[in-house]
Amino acid sequence: MENHRIFIVEDDKKIAQLLADTLRKYQYDVAIVEDFDQVTKESLAFDPHLILLDINLPSYDGYYWCRQLRQHTTCPILFISARSGDMDQVFALENGGDDFITKPFHYEIVLAKIRSHLRRTFGEYAPNQSERTVKIGALHLYIERMELHIRENSVPLQKKECVILELLMDAAPKVVSREKLLEELWDDQSFVDENTLNVNMTRVRKKLADYDIKSSIETVRGAGYRFLLAPEES
Repeated sequence: MENHRIFIVEDDKKIAQLLADTLRKYQYDVAIVEDFDQVTKESLAFDPHLILLDINLPSYDGYYWCRQLRQHTTCPILFISARSGDMDQVFALENGGDDFITKPFHYEIVLAKIRSHLRRTFGEYAPNQSERTVKIGALHLYIERMELHIRENSVPLQKKECVILELLMDAAPKVVSREKLLEELWDDQSFVDENTLNVNMTRVRKKLADYDIKSSIETVRGAGYRFLLAPEES
């Protein structure tokens, strides 16, 4: 079984290195962020099972990065911060965090919290349910992974791309209305510009084309969109 991967986003190099060294002693695979303007990109490349995230960071704070990360991952995110106010902890949880550890901390507590969250997410306490997928022809959409598989190839997706494909593939060959797509993509449709859905649909189409997928998304004027399975992918 692979070791769990932990991604550390901490600008105090000494603390980050001590955390990494401690975690590696317990057989975790660890990566420390290198470019604080590329937190999401580095996290996606490492594909962590859990993220340790500081609040006070260069350029953007941890709350911002937590919101960005939540567009791509559901893995546990544990805030680690010298801030100890109640509202700091509230903001951390409301911006997508799962737990809050106050500095200075005991490494035993950090390890215990990491083990607890990993057990709940991936271990014996994890929900015993099969992974949600949508299959149409040779195309398999893995929703939790945010990946579209076609035979031996895997296409990484962003969250909204995955939602769009899930709705269209699940309904195919029926049309999915613009209203349904807007409702699923955004909580409050009243503040969504009419062109926003078009932009996201263009991105999905480009993603399919970039990976040489012949199946396509058809615009049905006045109704919505429909997923068309290509004969060679049926």
